[in-house]
Amino acid sequence: MSHPISRREFLQSSLALTTGVLASSSGLALSAEPLAVARPGTSAIDLAPFFHPPAEFATDFGDYTSPLKFADGRPVRDAADWQMRRKEILATWHEFMGPWPELIESPKIEYLKQEHRDNFTQHDIQLEIAPQRTTRNAALLIPDGPGPFPAVVVVFYDAATCIGLGKEFRDFAYQLTRRGFVTLSLGSPPDRGYPNSKNAQLQPLSYLASVAANGYNALAHLPQVDPKRVGVTGHSYGGKWAMFASCLYDKFACAVWSDGGIVFDEKYSNINYWEPWYLGYERDQQRKEGIVTPDNPRTGAYKRLVEAGHNLHELHALMAPRPFLVSGGDVDPPKRWQALNHAIAVNKFLGYDERVAMTNRQGHNPTAESNGQLYGFFEKFLA
Repeated sequence: MSHPISRREFLQSSLALTTGVLASSSGLALSAEPLAVARPGTSAIDLAPFFHPPAEFATDFGDYTSPLKFADGRPVRDAADWQMRRKEILATWHEFMGPWPELIESPKIEYLKQEHRDNFTQHDIQLEIAPQRTTRNAALLIPDGPGPFPAVVVVFYDAATCIGLGKEFRDFAYQLTRRGFVTLSLGSPPDRGYPNSKNAQLQPLSYLASVAANGYNALAHLPQVDPKRVGVTGHSYGGKWAMFASCLYDKFACAVWSDGGIVFDEKYSNINYWEPWYLGYERDQQRKEGIVTPDNPRTGAYKRLVEAGHNLHELHALMAPRPFLVSGGDVDPPKRWQALNHAIAVNKFLGYDERVAMTNRQGHNPTAESNGQLYGFFEKFLA
């Protein structure tokens, strides 16, 4: 199974950061994926079936604890209680993972190069992503026309893949911009730790979420963008990144998470939140890459979260009532509805329906069909 989340592949994919420049589109083949629609709001894809679990999972909540209970066991009784419970979940996870760097209200954007492609302008940029931290692994695509447009932050190993200069069906930013969205593509930052990898104050995955939050802030200050209509998405490693970003930063209006692994599940070697480049970072301790075993135990925040009985369905609940789609493949099969049913329950408690959706495909890699569903989701909720 192709699932690019190993340490070796992570480091290889980050080598482009040393150049600081995205590849030119000249001579490179773009995805053969067809342009299904010309602008937001015109998708003919029927998403309604994907907001309802199949019958076998319709009332199955698995062994996940309900987010509608406080840590001390008290039930959440009304909307005011939920706001307190939501703050409790958020504070708990930040306590386990470490504090975010201070977010930047208006991150600086340095425009390095521009090129007109199809019906949009591509800008290779240097972006401020944290205090005293910038990245050139970034690209901004702006459709032709006056705007303001809806927008999506797209996260992956490298921005070049997101804009159509890499492996097929991972060009979410390119395809969304063709459909009338401003997109900000963010690749891995130069250092996954903050203030540095050897002395990080928070888990790398939480740091990535803060980077995406600053990406939102950068988009929100562009005159071409409607700040109330900004989503976030990513595939695999980017799926994890997008999930943590959208759950932990509520200014994202909606999100799509593509087969990143939406729960802790050690039966799947590729749902590897235990690795030190995700949630297993432990200062002065380096676990061997690979699955959790007695000889290679859990470390870092992941160890403490699992031992305390936490799982990622608690973060899903933070999305309510903002809509999200799980674009599931090998690691997020239909049984993930067990966890998603808890997010549905929170939305129903607050008076909302059809806020939680999942599609499923064979294999890990995105397909033309799954991507069409992804684009249709953003058209439905942002356009």
